[in-house]
Amino acid sequence: MRNRTRFLIPVLAAGLLSAACSGGGGSSTPTGPAGGGAGGGAAAPAGGSGAFPRNETLYTSGTQWGPPANWNPLREWDFATGTKGLVYETLFMYDPNTDKFTPWLAESGDWTGELEYTLKLRKGITWADGKPFTADDVIFTFELGKMETVPYHPLWDWMKSAEKVDDYTVKFTFTTANYQEWANHLYSRAIVPKHLWEGRSEDEVMNGVNEKPVGTGPYAYQSHDQDRMVWVKRDGWWATKALNKDVKPKYIVDIVNSSNEVAMGLLLQKGLDLSNNFLPGIANLVKGNFGIETYYDQPPYMLSANTTWMWFNTAKKPMDDKEFRKAVAYAIDTKKIVEGVYGNLVKASDPSGLLPQWDKYVDKNVTSTLGFSYNPDKAKQLLADAGYKDRNGDGLVESPSGGKISLKLIVPAGWTDWMEAARVISSSAKAAGIDIEADFPDYNALVDVRNQGKFDLVLNNDKQLANTPWLYYDYLFRLPVQKLQSTTNYGRYENKRAWELTQQLDQVKPEDVEGMKKVTSELQKIQLEDMPVVPLWYNGLWSQTTNSVWKNWPSSAPNTPKYPPTVWRNWLEMGGTLMLTELQPASGG
Repeated sequence: MRNRTRFLIPVLAAGLLSAACSGGGGSSTPTGPAGGGAGGGAAAPAGGSGAFPRNETLYTSGTQWGPPANWNPLREWDFATGTKGLVYETLFMYDPNTDKFTPWLAESGDWTGELEYTLKLRKGITWADGKPFTADDVIFTFELGKMETVPYHPLWDWMKSAEKVDDYTVKFTFTTANYQEWANHLYSRAIVPKHLWEGRSEDEVMNGVNEKPVGTGPYAYQSHDQDRMVWVKRDGWWATKALNKDVKPKYIVDIVNSSNEVAMGLLLQKGLDLSNNFLPGIANLVKGNFGIETYYDQPPYMLSANTTWMWFNTAKKPMDDKEFRKAVAYAIDTKKIVEGVYGNLVKASDPSGLLPQWDKYVDKNVTSTLGFSYNPDKAKQLLADAGYKDRNGDGLVESPSGGKISLKLIVPAGWTDWMEAARVISSSAKAAGIDIEADFPDYNALVDVRNQGKFDLVLNNDKQLANTPWLYYDYLFRLPVQKLQSTTNYGRYENKRAWELTQQLDQVKPEDVEGMKKVTSELQKIQLEDMPVVPLWYNGLWSQTTNSVWKNWPSSAPNTPKYPPTVWRNWLEMGGTLMLTELQPASGG
C-alpha cells in the first residue's frame, strides 16, 4: 500500500473547542491539511432533505482531498474513494485485527505444487452490466501487470504464467515461491472486467479516468461533484445470496474535506457518520457527551495504521556511523511527541517498529537487549565513546576529525503534526549535543531530495499495515540501492545479510509463524545493532463515528464488530467493506 494516508492537522481553533464544549459545531476559517490539498471545506450535508434521504445515506470523509478525478482501481494512490472495495473487489479479504483471510471473489486458493498456486472462483458472480465473472477476468487483470507502468509489474519478475484451467479455475506458476508477497496480492489486487478493459493501451490502463466504473461490488457510480463522491447501492450483489451479507445504506456520500474544523463541525452536527480525518482534540469529545465515538474509549483511541520512521541518509557522514545513529535514537523524546503533539492519539513505537497487530513477530529478548528509549545521558556517552566531542564549548559535538555537524530533518511544509514533532526532535537532539534543525520544504521538493539521497534526515510512513511484516523489512532493507530510491530504503542502507533475510522471509509460508519469527528475530538484531532508521510512533487509523443515523460501528467494546472502521483507499479490502455489512439503521434514523 503505497499511498501515504494524508492527515488534516492544523492546530484546532480555540473557537471550535469552545463550540464543541457547548455542543455547537461551528467551523472557523479553514487551514490547509497536513497532506496538502486546496483550502476550504465541503458544505454540511442536508439534515434530512435533498436528493439523498438522511436515513438512507451514509456520509463519510477523510480520504478525498480534492474533487474526484478518476475511478481507475489501478491508480491506488488517487482513485475516487470507494472505487476499490465498493465497486471493484478483490479475490480475498484480509482482516488485520484477526490476521485472517476470507475468500471473496475466490472460493479457495491453495499451493498445489512447490511453484504452483491454484485458485478456485465463486460461481454465479456477475459484473454490474450482467456479464459473468470468470477466470478470464482474473487472468486478464494479472497480465495487465506485464505493462511496466502498472504498480504490480514487479510480480512478473517471479510469476511465470497465469493459465485458465476452466471458467472458474486459474493456475498460477512461479519461478520463485514468494509466499508472503503473493498473499498480499491476493487481497490487494482489484479484479477488472476483461470485456470492458481489453484493447486499452498502457496509457489508457494507467491514466484513463474510467468513468462510470463497472465492478462486482455492492455499489455503483451515482454522481460526483467538486465536493463529493456519491455511490448508490445496486441490486443483485453476489454476496447477499452467497454469503448472506448485505449493505444497508442506499447511498454513500464521501465528502471532499480539506479542513479539520469543518470535519469536526460536521461530526458535531451529525452531518457526518464516519470521519476518517485526524481531528486534534477528539479525546475531549469522546469523554464528553457529544455522541462521538472512537475504536477505543481511552488512549490511543484508534487502531494503529502505520509507523512513522526517521530515516538517516547512511551515504553521508556522520549518518554512516552506526554509533552516531544510535546516539540520535537515544536523544529523541518520543513521549513528548505522543503527549504534547498528539495528545495521546498515537502510541509510541516498539523499538522494532512493528505495529501492535504484528506483536507476535517481535522478539522481546532482542528488543529488551538491543532496544532504545529516551536517555540523553546515554546518547552523550555513545557520542563521547565514538569520538564526538564538543571542542568549542557551544554545547554541540563535532565529528571525530573536528568537523562541524549541522543536520537538517525534513518534513513537508503544512503537515503541522510532523512539523511539531520535528521541532521536538530538534530540541531534544540539541540537548544531547547533536545539532539537528527542523526544515519544512514543499512536499514535491522533499520527495525529490529524498529519492535522490540529497538529505540528512527525513520522516516517512509510506508502508501501511498489511498481512505481513515482510513488507516493512522490504521497505527498510531492499537492495540494490538505485540512483533514485522512490519507494523503499530511502536511507540507502546497504546490508547484504539483511536483504538476504528479507528475501528468505518472503519465502516462508504465512501459516509458518514460528518460521517467520526466526527470520524476523534476526532482522531485528541487525536493525537495532545498526539503527538505519528510528521507529518513533504508530499513526492511528483515524476514525470517529456517530450513532445518530447508523449504529453497530466497530469498536473494542463487547458485542461489536472488530473490523477496521474506515473507507481509506486500500483499506476496504482490509475490513472496511465488512464494516459496512454490519451497520444497522439507528432507531428513528
